[in-house]
Order: sequence, then structure tokens, then C-alpha cells
Amino acid sequence: MTNTHIIEKKGKMLVPGVVFASPELFEKISQDKTLEQVKNVACLPGIVEKSIAMPDAHQGYGFPVGGVAAFDIKEGIISPGGIGYDINCGVRLLRTNLDKKEFLKKRTFILKELDDNIPSGVGRGSELKLSEKDLNDILLEGANWCLEKGYATEEDISHTEDSGCIKNANPKKVSQKAKARGKSQLGTLGAGNHFLEIQFVEDIKNENVAKTFGLKKDQIVILIHTGSRGLGHQTASDYIQKMERLYGYEHLPDRELACAPLESELGKEYLEAMAAVANFAFANRQIITHNVRQSFKKYFEKIKIEVLYDVAHNIAKFEEFEIEGKKQTFCVHRKGATRSFGPGRKELPEDYQEVGQPILIPGSMGTSSYVLSGTKEAEKISFASTAHGAGRVLSRTKAKQSIIPEQVRNQLKQNNIEIRAGSQKGLVEEAPQAYKDVDEVVKVSDELGIGKIVAKLKPLAVIKG
Repeated sequence: MTNTHIIEKKGKMLVPGVVFASPELFEKISQDKTLEQVKNVACLPGIVEKSIAMPDAHQGYGFPVGGVAAFDIKEGIISPGGIGYDINCGVRLLRTNLDKKEFLKKRTFILKELDDNIPSGVGRGSELKLSEKDLNDILLEGANWCLEKGYATEEDISHTEDSGCIKNANPKKVSQKAKARGKSQLGTLGAGNHFLEIQFVEDIKNENVAKTFGLKKDQIVILIHTGSRGLGHQTASDYIQKMERLYGYEHLPDRELACAPLESELGKEYLEAMAAVANFAFANRQIITHNVRQSFKKYFEKIKIEVLYDVAHNIAKFEEFEIEGKKQTFCVHRKGATRSFGPGRKELPEDYQEVGQPILIPGSMGTSSYVLSGTKEAEKISFASTAHGAGRVLSRTKAKQSIIPEQVRNQLKQNNIEIRAGSQKGLVEEAPQAYKDVDEVVKVSDELGIGKIVAKLKPLAVIKG
């Protein structure tokens, strides 16, 4: 199959590896330890069918970023390295009733307002003061807490993956240290590759699906990319240490793949903690949405801002797939990969049932982003998964060594993009040159049929941590 590279099963590999990439992307993927990590994941107990890397894949912790693996629920494992430190890092796309021309008249004012109202960067905390009870309620209820407090609408909830709340969450399984790190961070973007970007719909590739998603040419949309902040990072660290202590790692091809059997007490505890932290991330993106609405309302009285969709790309989920004619439930690890369910899946919002799940693939700062739709083909060949972004090609260290901040600012200015960045460091680490070509990543997804292009988005304003 075109754009498909098979890594044959050998040694301790229980299944083959599969890399979905064009020759150009495969060459970039081959430059770090991604392929080795794909092979390592293929050695994990209970893995089903194949170990997958997406077109944007690059070296990560244990699993590659852009890694997908499904595990048998009786024989399989759960690995924090297969979800990532930023549990439920994800993206949310907001659609508006503004067009590009109207927005540009107020762009500088709105960007400042958003920067004032939405803390970003290292060390900037939230204006929200949460009690211990509030935090535990958020870990349990996710975005539903925001609905109760007036920060969300019913439509926001129904257009969020899992309705913004994963059910088996248990706040008691999240350490006090993790809670202390998250308590002051609700409604904040953070640093790293997180951002808020105001974009316009540059091109529509599928009119029918775009209409269902409420998208039209030159419409202003807002993309939010953030996750569970320090809460998620600490929870991942806590459970990696627990799994190393209880189960060791000598039997694994890589210490970073520390794991626990899904059926074990510790495995279940991690799943409960992961769900609680994921709920915090859903609430985080919801509070940011509320603050976006408040900021725009100051300059556009009749503004209407709706959630098109919100999807996690660092998560493990129990999902049903048909393998060799038999429907089975697996634990699917997606790390830097987006779920891409096709039409008719019960997990999707009612109004998207006929066209499939919205897939949101942001580019690197200053490049295009895309909206795609999920497919039945993805359910067959990639456990309903596709890419989550452009994917790094330079490490943060190499980016800092080779890119100058002014160079990035000038490039953005030439492309008519305004930016507010929390630091010069963040600016160079997340420069477009540090990433793969998102157009090529999305083209591969579309050609394979694991996500079909609906619309292309172009940035006008960016807030970076």
C-alpha cells in the first residue's frame, strides 16, 4: 500500500510495525529513534495486530509521539509512556459568525485582550481560585463542572469528546503533589507547543462535510491547543515510578515503557487517575473557551462562538473494533495521535453521525492547520487514528541553536500574522522550521483514507507560551 512502511516482526516483537508516511516524511522519521520505538512497542504483552506510527511521528518517551497501539483487555498492559506526560493534551476548534475582514479591523486589540485574559507561558497562574473540593469535582466531572458554574453551554459539552467527562475517574488516585501543581492552572495555556490561534477558513475541500461542521470560506475560527498542565505531568511521573517499583523494567526493551497489566490493581488505579486528569484538561479548554468569548464580546457585541469539536490526542481508551470478522474491545493507546471514527459511531455527536468525527490537525506556528473527517477505513487500518499535527523534525535544543527569534517574528510578519509570545525561547523552539510539513502529513492521511480533508485554515494571530 502506498505511504505504508512495514517493519517485519523479528526478535521479541509480537506483531509487525507499520509506519504511515510518504517517502519524504519517512526519511525524516528515520533520523531519530522513532523506528526503534515502534519495534519496542511491538514487544509489549497483549499488543494486537501492529505497532503504528503516524505521518507526523518523532521520538518520544517510550512510545514515539505519533504512536498508536491496541492491547487485549485480558492479556494487555497500560503504559503511561503510551499516553504521554501531558495527559489529554488535545485541541479544540471554535467557529464564529465573524469573517476575516471584520476581525482584522480589531486584531491587535483582541490579541491583547486574549493575552491578558488567558495566562500562557511558564509560571503564569489562573485567576480562578479553586478549593480542594472544586478541584476534586473537576477531576470527577470534567467539563460538566464548567456547565454547573456557568462557564459552558450544553452544546459545548455535546461537542466535546466523551462529553467532556471520562466516566471511571477517581480523584483519590491522583496524588496531592499532582493536585497542588494543577490547582492554580485551570484556564491556562502553559508553554511548550501549546497555543491559541485565530485563523480563517482559507479553503473548503468538501462542501457537504464543511456545511455539517458549520464552516465556510473566510470565516474566523479559533484553535486552542493545551492539556492537563503540571497535574498531568506529575500523575504520569507518579505512576511510572509505581510501575517500575512493582513490576520492574528488566523484561522490557526500554525502561521508558514501564507498564502494568490492565487487569492488575495498579493498572486500574492508573486508568482511574488518567481519566481524572483528562477531565481536568477538558475543563481547562472549556474555561479558556469561556475567556475567549468574554474577550471577543468586548469588541464584537453580536459575536457567536461555538465549539465545533474538542478531541484528546494523548489518551488511552477502551474502544470496539472488528478484527478478523469479530467485534472486540481493546485498550487503544494514542500518543500524539487523533481519534478518527467514521460515520455511525455511537461515540460521535448526533449532528456529526452521518459524516464522521471532526479531526483537528494544527500546523506549526504560522503554517496551515486542517479540519478532516474520520472514516471507516481508519477503523480498519489504524484503530481509527490519524496524525495530530506537523511533528517535530528538530529537537528543542537544536532549534535554539539554529533559529534566531527575529527571524521567526519577521517570517510571521511577512505572512500577515501577529504574535504575542511569552518568551524568546518558546518562539524559537516552536518555529515552523522545527517541524515537518503539515501539508504533507495531511496529504498522507487523506490518501490513505484515515482522515479526509474538509477545510484548510490559515492563521492571523497567535498566542504562544
